[in-house]
Amino acid sequence: MAADFDYILVGGGLQSGLIALALRANRPQTCIALIERAARLGGNHTWCFHADDLSTEARSWVAPLVEYSWPGYDVVFPHLRRHIAREYSAVTSDRLHEVVSSRVEGQVGSALFLRLSATRVGTRDVVLEDGRTLSSKIVIDARGPRRNTATKTSGGYQKFVGLELELARPHGLNQPVVMDSTVDQSDGYRFFYTLPFTRDRILLEDTYFHESPILERDLARKEIHRYADTKGYDVKRVVREEFGVLPMPWGGSLPRDESGPLVAGYRGGWFHPATGYSFPIAARLADFIADRAPEELAVRRFRALMLEHTRQARYCHILNSFLFLWYAPTNRWNIFQRFYRLPLDTIGRFYALRMTIKDRFRLLVGRPPRGLSLRYRMRRRSNK
Repeated sequence: MAADFDYILVGGGLQSGLIALALRANRPQTCIALIERAARLGGNHTWCFHADDLSTEARSWVAPLVEYSWPGYDVVFPHLRRHIAREYSAVTSDRLHEVVSSRVEGQVGSALFLRLSATRVGTRDVVLEDGRTLSSKIVIDARGPRRNTATKTSGGYQKFVGLELELARPHGLNQPVVMDSTVDQSDGYRFFYTLPFTRDRILLEDTYFHESPILERDLARKEIHRYADTKGYDVKRVVREEFGVLPMPWGGSLPRDESGPLVAGYRGGWFHPATGYSFPIAARLADFIADRAPEELAVRRFRALMLEHTRQARYCHILNSFLFLWYAPTNRWNIFQRFYRLPLDTIGRFYALRMTIKDRFRLLVGRPPRGLSLRYRMRRRSNK
């Protein structure tokens, strides 16, 4: 019996969206089914990436997603201010929905299923909550992280609340400030993230690297408005809010070659463990999938890419353990200030998760950042 589709993508987030676009670019006649339980694709997010994060091929099919782009960005620390002259781009959920839905629905033999959950996800078929069964040559499950995988002992977390603000007067920024760490550091590494979308509209995020996954959204909103006041931003209204809690593991959360459907995105461990940036990894996985026929993926799966990703991710686990286990919360900013003194190419390969042996050496060898504490490490160990 012939399959209904070539690919079924379960979950309408970033990973499935990028896979759909990569397939359209590399295999334009392929038949795709994309399933999302919400009314729109992408949720409520802003994803950013550096130009160096993407392959030459990926840049072409990612380009329609880009809503904002800047030639560089700034980072600010108590004893360092640096301009990073690398192109930086932003993709919004609205743009993802618009572009991906048009690419899927515009192809004969493909289909977009919104407001429908998958009640069973198999290797080559999916059962929808309305009772229909869809079949395909390959099923890719990218529904987001499993609830039972983010345990408190797995590592730390990156927590953030972001407010998109319309201002009464222009903000005066020409480029993003990706990290402003000149704020209170008493409760873990903390920074503000600023994206200037238009002359009178910005996204401000209050971000913490913390041991607890609990996100105090009310407090974060107040802190964002306080920060806006210190910068002289005259807030006219809040356009929207986004928030998230991302894992920063020092163990587990790596891709696994399991039986059943192929598992992609955060659900399968395909993310940057030390930054939470998912775009570079999601685009790389989309490239890998689109470069292979579904029959080949069914047999060989992700093993070739998985080996390299696991090697890079395990090194990031070491960095995460170094951050959370050896540094008291008030001193963690020193690690990031030291990091941003490194060569631009090393910084770029770190974010793209393509570190060389030399990069790894530069990150960990030499005089450690101020605040390294054996006493703190022993206290953490005794509290387990």
